[in-house]
Amino acid sequence: MRFTFILFLLITISCVNNSKSEKSVTSIQNTENLIAMLDTIWQTEQTPIRLRDSLMKIYGAESKEYLEQQKIYEANHIINEKKVTTILDKNGWPTKEIAGERGNWTLCNVIQHSDNEIRLKYLPMMRQAVKEKILEPRFLVRAEDRIATERGDLQIYGGQMKYYPKTKSFNVWPVYDPENIDKRRAEIGLEPIAEFLKNRFDFEWNLEEQIKRSEEFEKARLLKNK
Repeated sequence: MRFTFILFLLITISCVNNSKSEKSVTSIQNTENLIAMLDTIWQTEQTPIRLRDSLMKIYGAESKEYLEQQKIYEANHIINEKKVTTILDKNGWPTKEIAGERGNWTLCNVIQHSDNEIRLKYLPMMRQAVKEKILEPRFLVRAEDRIATERGDLQIYGGQMKYYPKTKSFNVWPVYDPENIDKRRAEIGLEPIAEFLKNRFDFEWNLEEQIKRSEEFEKARLLKNK
């Protein structure tokens, strides 16, 4: 009787350990699969964008070469958006350990490239992820600025550029209170706006010009809303 009990106990412990081992292996495999999926999303989302932008510098933003890459990017984005929203709806915002070093960047990029309906849906999740320190604030403010520009509002942190057909050039979307933009950026750990724009877009920030542009933007908006 005693031998039978001991044998039963050993079998039970073995089963529990095997179950834990299987769960651990499954967890590792799921993490590896997610990282691999996010890497594919990154490549298919960013490669045509980089090629498109390099062709724009050579041929212009209205050229056939530029527009061809834009179409490839748009087709890829539809697929990537579906994958990203499925990941977030099913699992919430993943940690770096689960999503990999570039995972959060990938998720935010796809959301950033989506329309405002998608951005607004996942904005609370992004804010919570920042509070839990699993998402860098810079990704959140990019989304908030993009939401503002899509609404036709002044952006807060200055991360959004726009192509202006009239001048055939890119410029910063008008900013709220340009004189204090660096103070706002510093409060959330971002570099000065001039440094960011130079490094990211090779664009020269001119405070006086941007103050004037923001004032003109606000006047035009007020007239439109009357």
